Amino acid sequence: MSNTLRLVLLLLSTAIVVVVPASDANAQLRFERGQNVQPVFEGWERNADGTFTMVFGYLNRNYKEIPDVPVGANNSFEPGPADRGQPTRFYPRRQQFAFRVQVPADWGDKDLIWTMTTHGRTDQATASLLPGWEIDDGVIKNNRGTGSSQYPRDNQHPSISVQEGTEFTVTLPETLMLTVVVRDDGVPGPRPKSPEPTDPTALAARERRLTQASPINQAVVSARIAHETGLGMTWTHWRGPGVVTFDPMTISIEGGRGGEVVTTVNFTERGIIVLRGYADDTINTTPIDVTVTVN
Repeated sequence: MSNTLRLVLLLLSTAIVVVVPASDANAQLRFERGQNVQPVFEGWERNADGTFTMVFGYLNRNYKEIPDVPVGANNSFEPGPADRGQPTRFYPRRQQFAFRVQVPADWGDKDLIWTMTTHGRTDQATASLLPGWEIDDGVIKNNRGTGSSQYPRDNQHPSISVQEGTEFTVTLPETLMLTVVVRDDGVPGPRPKSPEPTDPTALAARERRLTQASPINQAVVSARIAHETGLGMTWTHWRGPGVVTFDPMTISIEGGRGGEVVTTVNFTERGIIVLRGYADDTINTTPIDVTVTVN
């Protein structure tokens, strides 16, 4: 072996020793706060009337911080209205298929861009009607981790309504009680339960996974609760000041075909607050918005 070849191999082996551990160390970092929110384009859907729907989510890179980014220079869409119904409160970690924006049938090859600036960093999600980005229930199911690529072709989206209406006024320290009616066709139904692990190591890993998921990712919580009966309901704080808490925030609906869910909502600050509820059949979610004026 020549001296030159020996030198090259030595340099390569040295690079591996130095670089790989550094990469592994960075992969283990978890930030509770101070990180950016990355808007995400999930894909587009065809509508029966010829229009299209752009589907968005986001990644809040923090594990605890819930940034509040009002619609405006730091949270806007273009072209057209800056306000496309996007959230201004961003739950930690990855929130998939959070909201939809409908565009006309003649949208063509234009881009719809969602721009966000958080903690001094500007990020964008660019939506277009490129064929490779078309999604359906099968894609949604796979990305939500709710099963294989096979999905019920006759599945209907769940419906959701609030008995008392969608506009309320409360005066602090009053609470708000919401009664939600959720209906579904019972498809796809409850997810088969996996056998409970018996190995102590597996049990500990399962407990860590559940306790980590519950407080940080409402998308994960919603899907897991819905699996119990095939239908669930989750509330989120979509827009507005202060801290909003729900009791309960997420609940499975017995029978998997429908029922009433009663939730008590607490507020900490005055202002106009938007709550978004999701009916979840383990594949699709159907949202409803409730606007609350807190005095």
